Amino acid sequence: MDERPFHPPVEYLSLPEIKRFQEVKLQELLLYLKEKSPFYRDHFNKHQIDISQVLKLEDLAYIPVTSKEDLQTRNGDFICVDKSRIIDYITTSGTLGDPVTFAMTEADLERLAYNEAISFACADGSKADIYQLMTTIDRRFMAGLAYFMGIRKLGAGIVRVGNGIPELQWDTILRIQPNAIVAVPSFILTIIDYAEKHGIDYRNSSIRKAVCIGEPLRNDDFSLNTLGRKITEKWDIRLYSTYASTEMGTSFTECGHGHGGHHHPELIIIEFLDDHDRVVGEGEPGEVTITTLGVEGMPLLRFKTGDVCRFHSEPCACGRRTIRMGPVIGRKNQMIKFKGTTLYPPALYDILDNIDGIKNYVVEVFTNDIGTDEILIHAGVMDVEENFDKHIKDHFRAKLRVAPQIRFHPPEEVHRIIFPEASRKAMKFIDNRHT
Repeated sequence: MDERPFHPPVEYLSLPEIKRFQEVKLQELLLYLKEKSPFYRDHFNKHQIDISQVLKLEDLAYIPVTSKEDLQTRNGDFICVDKSRIIDYITTSGTLGDPVTFAMTEADLERLAYNEAISFACADGSKADIYQLMTTIDRRFMAGLAYFMGIRKLGAGIVRVGNGIPELQWDTILRIQPNAIVAVPSFILTIIDYAEKHGIDYRNSSIRKAVCIGEPLRNDDFSLNTLGRKITEKWDIRLYSTYASTEMGTSFTECGHGHGGHHHPELIIIEFLDDHDRVVGEGEPGEVTITTLGVEGMPLLRFKTGDVCRFHSEPCACGRRTIRMGPVIGRKNQMIKFKGTTLYPPALYDILDNIDGIKNYVVEVFTNDIGTDEILIHAGVMDVEENFDKHIKDHFRAKLRVAPQIRFHPPEEVHRIIFPEASRKAMKFIDNRHT
């Protein structure tokens, strides 16, 4: 068993031992929700749930799931503490609907810091590192604050640069010499491009690794996808993929073996459910459904995140025996039915990332005249070569058997769509379908 700081012993137990550990935590949570949560008290009464009968993780199946709509329509009823105990207010990004406010107590902030400390430690981090944060820490955004607190708890150095501004990123790297960055993967390509255009010897810079957020880096077999390969072919740095959300207040982070995000059983119970809310088998795609542990302000029980993933339960070579989460296949509400083919946006991104000449892009989905899904790619291109439209469509047909519409724009025009002033995240997918 690993006794190093920020390597929790529970993560090295067997799966049956981890399950028993979580079942004790689940009992504590159910009692807390019944006593403190207006929403879950109503939920238990409405569905005649006797929480004393929910003893095993399998018994969760008797409790109906919680949806994003519940959070949006009854946001305040999820709060379990007096307003005087709330220290920080955070909102979700609103990717799949109206943003939701989360209220966090002092203990919740400490939990968040602990989660990130053990997550960075999982990604081979230590107090010897200096991390450059290429993410916003304001705008009611949980992630940037979490990274700062977690790295601080780990004892490592931090440089808070924020998102964007490649010139400032490189000035900071050359000035302070951090060895690690925390960034959206596609932005790493942006700073590489800036370095090449301005004669910066980025390959011999101090950076040795990147903790990547917000975009998948790997295929289902854990090999690097097109985006991951593009980065590492240019820049010999180690990439660590992560998965998290505001609702879970917990992250799943790769270790150095790069075979999925490791589960932190102290902090969260995770299920993978099909369209009928039944647990799927290992290796099958299922919607990530979470039950938070140790949260005071707004704990969640069987909350469906909208993200579709696979899980893997064999022990990892790093010694951890927790389950590992594969890359996000897509978001449930973003599934596209296009000419008889079921697609998720990441499959489109992977093809577009692999086509030379496309500087940036936005995928738009809308309802056509016959009431079915239509896809329009807004591609940022400097010079439109003859038959480039056909070239792009041939790539799509070769990979997906179907080809979307293509519309070319100047890259700066597409950039303004991707990074609207009011948004905290890059907007690469626009859903204009009729609902």
